[in-house]
Amino acid sequence: MCDYSLHGLPNRLAQEGEDLVAHRFPTGAIGLTSPAELCRMADSTKPQKKGFWSLIKSAFMPPGMPEIPAVCVPPGAKLRMLDIPANLQTELGVSAREEVIFTQTGLSPHTYHDAVRFSNGRQILLQLLREGQRVQVLSLALDEHEPEFARLRLHSESLV
Repeated sequence: MCDYSLHGLPNRLAQEGEDLVAHRFPTGAIGLTSPAELCRMADSTKPQKKGFWSLIKSAFMPPGMPEIPAVCVPPGAKLRMLDIPANLQTELGVSAREEVIFTQTGLSPHTYHDAVRFSNGRQILLQLLREGQRVQVLSLALDEHEPEFARLRLHSESLV
């Protein structure tokens, strides 16, 4: 749903029809976020004209970087990946635009396990996506072919 290294960040559930983008978070992990959130952060970090006292105050109390929320996708969700780089197309035997299923490669703690599975059965961890990779959320419904451990995890998370 959201790799372990993203749990300390603000996060929210993806929405059907939403456009997302791969982003490297301050933890070093690559996850998905909203392009609108990235634009909001870019706007908030632009230098603004400040008065004398504001400059003095900011010298002693520098503002923190605004946090971008990670967008969590449930296992089994159907996504569309856009602009897949040529090297990944060749390596995975896919085209530049593919529908994929969000999945998890395991449940062991302290490892990356969020991945996408292509229709040819090949999988790739989100950590191997390039920053800026565009993804569209087509459906959040659990795919009927998703492995049983993902179904159980999704169920156990909903009980918490």
